[in-house]
Amino acid sequence: MEDVVRQLGYLCLGSRLKRIAERLQADVTRFGEGVGFDIPAGQYPVLAALDRHGALSVGDLVQALGVSQPGVTRSLALLAEKGLIEIERNERDRRQKAVVLSSEGRNIVERSKRDVWQHVETAVTGLCAGLSGSLLDQLDAIEAGLDEMSLDRRALEKKAHQRG
Repeated sequence: MEDVVRQLGYLCLGSRLKRIAERLQADVTRFGEGVGFDIPAGQYPVLAALDRHGALSVGDLVQALGVSQPGVTRSLALLAEKGLIEIERNERDRRQKAVVLSSEGRNIVERSKRDVWQHVETAVTGLCAGLSGSLLDQLDAIEAGLDEMSLDRRALEKKAHQRG
């Protein structure tokens, strides 16, 4: 079957980028699950922002992540449900809330840095190494690379290679 999104080129660039992003996130989630993490890949940027900057308001997280407020709010609800963040009220202005990593959240971030993030970053770097040509050519190469070997398998190989 013809890949219509690919054939339409720049007309469907947003759809193509979204498709690749969803594929990468699914692979990262699968890799994380394989090493014992029950965190969707889309939640890692929130955890990383809180780790990097400390307590942040929802508005600060929106700016730090470049995503919508409803998206941040959904992520925070999921992370709070898992016990990875805490929401604290500002002492001076009770309407203001600050989001912070819980002790379990800090533990998960440290373990994620070691057991997930570094291996995923290495795998993505390898996937993107040597890309050239137009943006569409580069997207073709990324998708072909993922067809050849998923990102989670690449990360697993990098992790095994690093150990051995």
